[in-house]
Amino acid sequence: MDWMETMVVVVHVVIAVALVGLVLIQQGKGADAGAAFGGGASQTVFGSQGSGSFLTRLTTFMAVVFFVTSFSLAIFAKQRAEVAGEAGIPTVQESRQAPAEAAPGIEESAGSESEGGESQLPDLE
Repeated sequence: MDWMETMVVVVHVVIAVALVGLVLIQQGKGADAGAAFGGGASQTVFGSQGSGSFLTRLTTFMAVVFFVTSFSLAIFAKQRAEVAGEAGIPTVQESRQAPAEAAPGIEESAGSESEGGESQLPDLE
């Protein structure tokens, strides 16, 4: 199962970099106004309609793959956490004890301090 997780991580990183590149390549909505007057429409690789629909579909496909790999990595992380819990690795649990009952040694030292009236801490000015 470890090789599968590595493969998903590699695909996830490649898709993330490709998504960043695709978004940076795409033109904004305002760039269509210049192309309407014949500015460079015949020089595109994707035809006179431009690359909008192709890049939009490719970006959508890559975004779906990115979300699937993200979900898969979340499932792998959950399984790894469950296995770690079953292997005897200690986990933090909340205690439901009252603060006064938490440590009996603290009560004795606090009681002797209040009875004696003096503290071992230096006075702060």
